[in-house]
Amino acid sequence: MIFKRTEIAGVYVIEPTPIADNRGRFMRAWCRREFEENGIDFLPVQANMGLSNKKGTLRGVHFQLAPAPEAKLIRCTRGAMFDVALDLRRDSPTYGKRHAVELTPENGLMLFVPESCGHGYQTLSDDTEMYYMTSAFYTPSAAGGVRFNDPAFQIEWPLEVATISNQDGSWPLMGA
Repeated sequence: MIFKRTEIAGVYVIEPTPIADNRGRFMRAWCRREFEENGIDFLPVQANMGLSNKKGTLRGVHFQLAPAPEAKLIRCTRGAMFDVALDLRRDSPTYGKRHAVELTPENGLMLFVPESCGHGYQTLSDDTEMYYMTSAFYTPSAAGGVRFNDPAFQIEWPLEVATISNQDGSWPLMGA
């Protein structure tokens, strides 16, 4: 795996190094040793999958804080998604900055989002499926979010929002 640092401390785009032959390809999707060699302390305790039926579906921007802050490793297993990490660590020099990457099964890219950062994505095709591992168990009392269109963060979603949950559409404007 190739770990590419982004402009946000602790956020990485991870590029697999597949082995391909006439049968297809094989690639490592997570390796504790390789993460540690790149200075990332990430031990998954839960894996989740999400399916969005409609192109333009927006999910997020979510995070989980104390007592159960979580880091995430996200990949797309079907379709295509515009994936965003948002630095919400007030003491971070990159607070309020975001990094976006297109994830598809074909490019195999993964996004690592550290604890206390937000994560959201928009589907770029119908029937998009994503898979992500977390470093903490889902804890409803620790779950939070920021509004996807908070002007302080200026996230430029590539499509008009076709579908969004009531909760995601009404998170507070954190940047104000």
